[in-house]
Amino acid sequence: MTKTPNNSDTARTADVSRRDFLTSGAVSVGAAALYATPLTVAARLAPPISAGPIRVWQTAGAERHVARPELSWRASAGRAPTDILLDPQRRKQEVLGFGGAFTDAATYMFNQLAPDARASLFHELFHASEMNLSVGRTCVGSSDYSTKAYSYDDSPTPDPELTKFSIAHDRQWILPMLREARKTNPDLFLLSSPWSPPGWMKDNNSLLGGTIRRRYLGQYANYLTRFLESYAAEGVPIDAVTSQNEVDTDQDSRMPQCTWPQEIEVQFVGEFLGPAFVKAGLRTRIWLIDHNYNLWGRALAMMQDDAVRRFADGFAWHGYLGTPAEMTRVHDAYPDKHAYWTEGGPDITDLKYQTDWTKWSSQFAGILRNWSRCIIAWNLALDENGKPNIGPFPCGGVVTIDSKTKAVMRSGQYWAFAHYSRHLRRGARVLESNGGPPSVSHVAFENPDGGRVLVLTNAGTASATQRIVVSESAAELSLPADSLTTLVWT
Repeated sequence: MTKTPNNSDTARTADVSRRDFLTSGAVSVGAAALYATPLTVAARLAPPISAGPIRVWQTAGAERHVARPELSWRASAGRAPTDILLDPQRRKQEVLGFGGAFTDAATYMFNQLAPDARASLFHELFHASEMNLSVGRTCVGSSDYSTKAYSYDDSPTPDPELTKFSIAHDRQWILPMLREARKTNPDLFLLSSPWSPPGWMKDNNSLLGGTIRRRYLGQYANYLTRFLESYAAEGVPIDAVTSQNEVDTDQDSRMPQCTWPQEIEVQFVGEFLGPAFVKAGLRTRIWLIDHNYNLWGRALAMMQDDAVRRFADGFAWHGYLGTPAEMTRVHDAYPDKHAYWTEGGPDITDLKYQTDWTKWSSQFAGILRNWSRCIIAWNLALDENGKPNIGPFPCGGVVTIDSKTKAVMRSGQYWAFAHYSRHLRRGARVLESNGGPPSVSHVAFENPDGGRVLVLTNAGTASATQRIVVSESAAELSLPADSLTTLVWT
């Protein structure tokens, strides 16, 4: 059973299996803003300014991301134990953005829409004036959410020279959908993750499960380099890669996957992948692990290797085991290495698929409060049965596209995203916020233009009156039961 954290500050989420979690719940132009120069002394010492009006959007009951009457700041009179206190002088990580995975399955479903309908949906999902989803994940070859199992060099015999390398499969709908999404949002940052090397590189000669043979690590680095160069030639440069999706499991050989012991990942990144990117002139970032929070010890151990520390930009995290607080452990040890949250999605069979927004928003708050720069959901779109799927796990998309009528249904995760992605811009900084009742999660931001954003999640079964305090100013509002609220002010 999964427990949703009441207070995202510590994100006290029980360890759960992947199935339990699902049941319960090349550099682009836009990437340049990810790393900002340190704050000036003047910026650190500038007094916080709380001005009105405060614009308000809420999701509760039958209403979704609806504008509410504006609020005003008043002089603060004392402090109450349930006050949420914002400290704009304490700024944390920059936000890269929010988004989801352009899996083979998701792009297949997008491709089923008529051009006008797809253009309308893409405008809604990706345009800066709408949902503004600005980070996406692609698969290097097939994942469990694919129409079939494939790699870019399927061969019955070893092909170390990669003579059979081809991305032909991806030209059908993956690349066209990525180009269309980037046309809608030119700042779309793309991460690519491999689920499995070609079968001939592995000890079981299969895409399903197994482990890579060390003698092919060099060829695999060349394989990933060829992938990046081929995508760039198609007009889809990739900004970051992970060395392997979910390094710590082979999924019982039920789907494309590969176990990567720590020592193999260290050797691969430090001796082969990093040098291959340098030789090819690629500036694509390398993120490690791409698996659960509970592998924080592995992250610390890998950073002891000089070559890995040189080539790795940071770590990709999933939320199926452990708690977001483990990202802070790694950040505190290596603050120059960044955290990215790269997978998690709803279950289409869950009766609350369309309404579990507080579950997702509470998780988002915990992720962002623990140094992650992005939140990337799993499949952007699937059909009403959670397909196409060649794996064993029941997932849903951020949106569902009916396989017969092509009608679009939006998930609770979608509405949780709306309260963040619609109001934040790349380069926003997470601000320190503390206090509040146990049922209310919160996370605050400052946008690049100086505007402030606060997202409040009341996961409780009763409404609550909440006071927000910034310096000597305070504002008060009502939070309905099971609600999301976004406040925006200058």
